[in-house]
Amino acid sequence: MPSSTSKPTRIAVLADSDTRWKWGALTAARIAPGPSMEAAPREDAQVGFELSGFLLRGRATPTARQLAEVGVTADSLREVTSVEFLRAMAEEEYDVLVLALVGGGVQAMLHGLKHAWRERTSRPVVVTGYVGVVYEKLADGLLLRHGADLVLANSRQDAERFRAVYEGVGADASSVTEVALPFLGGETYAGEHDPYTVVFAVQPSVPDNRRDRVYLLDRLIRHARLHPEREVLLKLRSRPGEHTTHIEELPYQKLVQRLDPPANFRLVYGNMGEVLDRTDLLVTISSTAALESLHRRIPTVVLTDLGIREVLGNHHFVGSGCLASWDQLDAGHRPVPDEEWVARQGVAVDGTYATAFDAARERITKLLAQPGGLAPLAPYYTPATAPGYLPGILARHHLGPDGSVLPGAPAADKEPGPVRQIVRRAARGAYRHGVQRVAPVIRRMGEL
Repeated sequence: MPSSTSKPTRIAVLADSDTRWKWGALTAARIAPGPSMEAAPREDAQVGFELSGFLLRGRATPTARQLAEVGVTADSLREVTSVEFLRAMAEEEYDVLVLALVGGGVQAMLHGLKHAWRERTSRPVVVTGYVGVVYEKLADGLLLRHGADLVLANSRQDAERFRAVYEGVGADASSVTEVALPFLGGETYAGEHDPYTVVFAVQPSVPDNRRDRVYLLDRLIRHARLHPEREVLLKLRSRPGEHTTHIEELPYQKLVQRLDPPANFRLVYGNMGEVLDRTDLLVTISSTAALESLHRRIPTVVLTDLGIREVLGNHHFVGSGCLASWDQLDAGHRPVPDEEWVARQGVAVDGTYATAFDAARERITKLLAQPGGLAPLAPYYTPATAPGYLPGILARHHLGPDGSVLPGAPAADKEPGPVRQIVRRAARGAYRHGVQRVAPVIRRMGEL
């Protein structure tokens, strides 16, 4: 491990969306070997490590505005294909690599990196995990992440579930490391603001139909009319044309144009932490913003209006004490979170958040100091254990069954020229137009 008198720790982060970039960059700051850090890790630790950012080219590649909104800076940042990234990892030296990707992307990179590093005597410590609440595809997502040196679990509950899955299939579970969500922080809620502020934190993919989204908007606007003395904010994730981790076919800012909200209702963008600084009541369906809010002891509600269902993700909050409906909120109900449930979610309202990443840092320090370097990456899925599944995952990233680059993969030896960049932007715009405009029309026609 680099000491205080030697070169700083070099950390690379590969992310495929704005949300995962936020998670990956903040995680990198939290787990960089050294003393524990408080709520503003990048500023405090800037002299201790160098952060290189890689954005995986695709439908959700963050825009400049989205990157700025995250509020995390990097010493270098570039957009890459999978093949370009693997080439960079073969040629450049890093101490730690954070894979902030969807499960299939993590699995492809693990195999690609194993092949890229096959002749090297040393390699970085590879870290991966989840951006937020894990409420679906638990086994699938976990096994796709198996093979990383550290698989981060955001809570005690997740750590127990992760180990149970790995042990249940006979896979090594030692990589599972309990931490917390890296973007928690901010001042503890100290009492009502003037004006009293209600924030509804939306999600790009939940709910996924116009009827339910219009219903939620209508109830939020109705709440604003019932309480004209309050400020009611609709906290949006992205502007029209931008994409986040999940596809948003029906942006709320377009739906609200057909309604007539009162003067105390408005749309807001920006960093969630800054919005929470002025929030008196956080309302959501199942957003990770609920955990950010609970961490700061802000009154938090997870809506039951559309039911408590796995497809919505609000089933994760059963037992939290936060479940309530708009009717209850309109009548003045304020939830009281269950302290035991909150403690199991890694929210750390008891002041232990500052040490939540100590175990991960200690593990990384030991791995970096391991005599003879680290063993080759060893994912659970191989051509022998999953011959009908793994090749397809690797092929989507132009990799063969052994992790090598397939013939005909996109060129990785030069930066794209002006024409290529224009074509890429046009293709991405056409895709987003299809998702947000054409697909909903086709769906409606199919329902006739």
